[in-house]
Amino acid sequence: GSSAMPDKKNPIICERVTGLARVLRGNAMAAMENVALWHERDISHSSVERVIVPDSTILLDYMLEKMVGVVDGLVVKTDNMMDNINKNRGIIFSQRVLLELINKGLDRFKAYDLVQQCAHTMEGGFHFKEALMSNNQICRILTKEEIEACFDMKYHTKHVDRIFKKVGI
Repeated sequence: GSSAMPDKKNPIICERVTGLARVLRGNAMAAMENVALWHERDISHSSVERVIVPDSTILLDYMLEKMVGVVDGLVVKTDNMMDNINKNRGIIFSQRVLLELINKGLDRFKAYDLVQQCAHTMEGGFHFKEALMSNNQICRILTKEEIEACFDMKYHTKHVDRIFKKVGI
């Protein structure tokens, strides 16, 4: 598999945390089963809690510590990100266009078909936005300004500051 490729840097810590999240969810399930009391609490509840409460808190602490290390060591290459976004010639905005067509009242299947038709014209080297702007059916539903707005990256990043604030960044 790809793990054997010597040039690949595997996200070992992230994969470990993802796996441990399954254990944590399993512990949450055990806690939920403790909610259903027959008549009153009995020893069967405390036996579960004696295992899952300390295990879960220790595990969560470990997972958080590992993820803090991942985030602290994260290298974001914004130039590469923009290059990759530009290389795809706007296709990443296809869902936004689809949703805008649906919001305008177009049937979801028809909207999907129209967006897909435009996406297929990209094989000839066209930009997705050009394909949309030249599609008469789409232009009858969306104005040029509405199509342009679908390609505004700010729509996808509008909550970033609030998210950063929530996590103390």
